[in-house]
Amino acid sequence: MATMAKLLSLDEAGSRVLERVHLLDAEDVAIEHATGRYLWDDAIAAVDLPPFASSAMDGYAVRAADVPGRLAVIGRIAAGAPLDAPVGPGEAMGIATGGVVPDGADSVVPIELVVESDNGSVIEVPRPVVSMANVRPRGGDIRAGDVVVPAGTRLGPSQVGALGAAGVASAWCVRRPHATVLATGTELRRPGEALGPGQVYEANGAMLAAALAAAGAEVSRLASVVDDEEELRATLTSALDADVVVTSGGVSVGPHDLVRRVWGELGVEEVFWRVATKPGKPVWFGVRGKTLVFGLPGNPVSALVDCELFVLPALRALQGASEPGPVYELGRLTAAVRRNDARDELVRARRTVSDGVVELEPLSGQESHMIARAARADALVFSPRGDGELGAGEEVRYLRIG
Repeated sequence: MATMAKLLSLDEAGSRVLERVHLLDAEDVAIEHATGRYLWDDAIAAVDLPPFASSAMDGYAVRAADVPGRLAVIGRIAAGAPLDAPVGPGEAMGIATGGVVPDGADSVVPIELVVESDNGSVIEVPRPVVSMANVRPRGGDIRAGDVVVPAGTRLGPSQVGALGAAGVASAWCVRRPHATVLATGTELRRPGEALGPGQVYEANGAMLAAALAAAGAEVSRLASVVDDEEELRATLTSALDADVVVTSGGVSVGPHDLVRRVWGELGVEEVFWRVATKPGKPVWFGVRGKTLVFGLPGNPVSALVDCELFVLPALRALQGASEPGPVYELGRLTAAVRRNDARDELVRARRTVSDGVVELEPLSGQESHMIARAARADALVFSPRGDGELGAGEEVRYLRIG
């Protein structure tokens, strides 16, 4: 009979996972290929940004002391084509957005605020301007040598844009973790195949692979394995060269739940088994060397929830994320949720925003096998163990999913 382990709290289990994470190696990545990657080191600006004082709009570069007044236009500046001549007293230069503000000028007057005459060779500026009006100062965004994006940041479009603008052609990023996903169970069939008596379609493999890929992993899927000890041992052995192995099924207490025992026979150290959460109680976690091994329940919603709580934070931590999570946000319930007196519960819900407040609508059908109903959820509401209920309108913590 399997030895029953004490149920860990969600926080304690999460901490035990992150304690076993080792940061992966780094590699130099061109910024056009770096979206979704985590920075190993701070990325440093190669130039001032902007690299020169530039115009914020189309207009005329002037000396603020000369306006209001009538000014002679002595040249015109296009973006990327500066003029090597200063603006003197009583003079102006036409300038395009992004053009280099010439020496002597300290302001730009928008073109729609001037009156042109003599075929554009003279302008009348009827109103005063302040010094540096419509001028983007050199280094006003960032200075050369400053940190553009700090280590541990996951690079998105805005970060990639900032790196490019600051002259950073490539950045040291943590390599993507290699993850292997495997579903177990004699009853499983591939979607599209004919179902025999007692059989179901295997969905966990595709679901977990999608979640891991979205978190930055390079994912390999193995074919599902029947509940046969020798076949299971051979397949699990082949998976151990990955950084992360995720299985589903076979980690509960039934006679066909073989995964936990086989992992032990393969030298995987058990870190914990079973967590005081609903769904997802029979989750298993172990390590062999630097390989992290997760045994998730076979029920698809349980597998999804445990993946969010434990596997995805581990993947982010492997890549050096400054906040690996799980990251909870605050929202407000639209309906009451009964609390579980023994376990923390993650309740599937839909998010909407009303008057700037996130409202969370608990979904019907919270059983751990109801993956079709869970497909409507985009949030997991945290309901702490205890008596009574969380009332409608109450502020709660939630995780975004999907």
